[in-house]
Amino acid sequence: MDMWQTLISVAQLRHHLHDPHWAIVDCRFDLADHSWGERQYLQAHIPDALYAHLERDLSAPGPPEAGRHPLPAVETMAATFSRWGIDQHTQVVVYDHRGGGYAARLWWMLHYLGHHAAAVLEGGIQAWQAAGLPTHAGSEERPAGPFNPKPQPQMLASKAEVLRALEDPTTPLIDSRAPERYAGLQEPLDPIAGCIPGAVNRYWMDNLNPDLSFKPRDRLRQEWEALLSGAAPERAIVYCGSGVTACFNLLAMHYAGLPGARLYAGSWSAWCRDPQTPKQTAAQ
Repeated sequence: MDMWQTLISVAQLRHHLHDPHWAIVDCRFDLADHSWGERQYLQAHIPDALYAHLERDLSAPGPPEAGRHPLPAVETMAATFSRWGIDQHTQVVVYDHRGGGYAARLWWMLHYLGHHAAAVLEGGIQAWQAAGLPTHAGSEERPAGPFNPKPQPQMLASKAEVLRALEDPTTPLIDSRAPERYAGLQEPLDPIAGCIPGAVNRYWMDNLNPDLSFKPRDRLRQEWEALLSGAAPERAIVYCGSGVTACFNLLAMHYAGLPGARLYAGSWSAWCRDPQTPKQTAAQ
């Protein structure tokens, strides 16, 4: 069986509709309206798609200092994937409405648990609808299946590792947020504006064309190699506001042939709440 591990096109997915060995997951979400994505899903989604809620399914509850979207425990993730009928033979395709900015969180979680047959639908629901392909309303289910987690701890970076990176020029810190948030000029979600000192900015949407398709692989590789400035990709630590869109930058690096960077899952929402961590703004 062919395995899609990064991106899949609408044309490729359409040939596998109703394949019992394929699971499609809709990850649409809105940070300002937490029920919006599910409402959109119930109105129209790709046939057979399940719905993954960012906060119910892809995050765990936790204290504010853990960040806005803490990762669930391995056992909790595995139970969710089992409920969705994902086993070792399942190809998973995830999508959203922002080119993959939310869907990449689920893509990363699956890879983190050793399930590499997981890909993001290029162009998302818009590309599917633009191709004139059918949608369904209501909710969908799949028969449950045994998910066997094989955690990959090397894909995560702890706060202690980020602190060490501040003194290590061979460990790039990459901030995935919009430039104005990185610069500390505005902060709509977290109590303090700014960034981790020394971090460079790579807005996650800079990996996309205006139509939400990915930039060509060679161009992405050139842009990322310039950002890394000679550092090995596996040395890099990537973060965002709460560990969601950072996963999209990790997807882009993987797609560009530069895999191995680590996710700081707590990201700025955890970092900024710790009075002991240094903070920086563009003015500094």
